[in-house]
Order: sequence, then C-alpha cells, then structure tokens
Amino acid sequence: MTGMTEAEGGKVKVLDLSGNFVKELSLPGVFREEYRPDLIKKAVLAIQSHRLQPKGTDPLAGRRTSAESWGVGRGLSRVPRIKNGRRAARVPQAVGGRRAHPPKTEKVLKRKINDKERHKAIRSAIAATMNPELVRSRGHRFSDELTLPIVVENSLVTLEKTREVEDFFQTIGIGDDLLRARERKIRAGKGKMRGRRYKRKKSALIVISGDEAPETEIKITASARNLPGVDISYLDALNAELLAPGTHPGRLTIWTESSFMKLGEL
Repeated sequence: MTGMTEAEGGKVKVLDLSGNFVKELSLPGVFREEYRPDLIKKAVLAIQSHRLQPKGTDPLAGRRTSAESWGVGRGLSRVPRIKNGRRAARVPQAVGGRRAHPPKTEKVLKRKINDKERHKAIRSAIAATMNPELVRSRGHRFSDELTLPIVVENSLVTLEKTREVEDFFQTIGIGDDLLRARERKIRAGKGKMRGRRYKRKKSALIVISGDEAPETEIKITASARNLPGVDISYLDALNAELLAPGTHPGRLTIWTESSFMKLGEL
C-alpha cells in the first residue's frame, strides 16, 4: 500500500500559488517504500517517551514518625505504634504509613529504537502521505480534484500573512481541513484542570528545505503557525510523529518544490 494511484507514470504535478499546474517532477523512490504501520507506531512512541518526566516520592515519606513496636505479650500485633498513643504507623498496611512500592525516579521511561528502524519508519510515513485512502482515514478533508502528493512552487515560503496562507489552502482545495481543525474538543477526565482542557485536531504539514529562498525571505514559518493544526518543518527535521500524529500515518502534507526534489536523497 503505497498510494501510487495518484501519481500516474511516476510524475507529480507542481502547483503555483494560484493552484495552477506549472510543471512536472519525477516521483522520488521514497514514495515506493513499503507501508509499515508497526514501525511507524514504534517510532512515534519512542519520540513521545522522551517527553515524559521522571516522578517519585520523597524517600522519607511515611517514615517521619516516632512509632516503635510494643513487642510481644500485650495481645496486640507487633506493628510500630506512635509514642503516647496506640495508632499504628510507618508500615504500609497502616493508615498514614509509607507506600509499599512507590514510584521511583530511577524508572527508565525512554523507549529506544534502532536507527535503521527509525529511518525506515520515516520513509514509510512519507510514502503513506501519498495514499488518499490513508489520508482521508485520518479525517483530513481535501478536494477530489487534488492529487497527492501536493507539491508547490518555492514561492510558497515567501507568504508573509496568515491570511495569504489560508487563501492558498482554499485555492488548492484543503480549506475544509482548516475548518475541521478549528473545532476544539473538551478533554475527558482531570486533564481539564491541568492546563490541557481542549484537544485540537491536526491539519496540514508544510515541509520546506530552507533552500527555496534566502533565510531572511522565508516567512512561512511565522505566517502559517497561527493556523489551527498546521505544522511547518524543515526536511532535515522530519520525524515519524510529524508525519503520523498519534501513531496514525497518512497526514495531509504539502511539499515545496525544493524539499520534494531533496527527497531523492532518502
């Protein structure tokens, strides 16, 4: 499953900012990569695990007490009891006692993945962006006339205004995907009280190479970041999570002409 149905004959059409076809490019071989959702999921989970923070209890929690056992011969269990009283303390089975197996900061939270697996996962996720069935199954909305992959002239990086980027999305037929991403969902559970009340869907990913224009003229990184769910990434910084958010491959991806030609190096 590589989505070869859209680019017939190994050719891809390049769009200008008005949505018109201006030229054709050869399809890089990375789009013929085998579809491996298992490797993609493994790579995404490895990335997510690096954002986890270690947590653990105070080593003295539940131990700051004067409790001592009374010993034998009193007809009572030999648990530690606080001085000037008889309430049990310190032991895990006592109210207010220590925990038997508390979380520890030494726990290894980061998952590892082999470099060859990680690279193959990225290539497989890139190939999945070309399959219209996978892209629609993620919930993305785009025009039936739009062929995948979406390649745009390098002038895309010079758009300075967010409105210009949004108008371009409408022109090429993915404006409905922005409307879908604008809808916010209230999170279930206590996460609502912890600074993450709303969940928002992912929209298009814009991939640039950095060679489209001088660094001072690349405006897309600032103008597109305010659009809901839209991410911008340099080709060298692509990872499995950007291409398959939530471990689900098939993200709606827009390539600049320069970044698309550089895909041949993969």
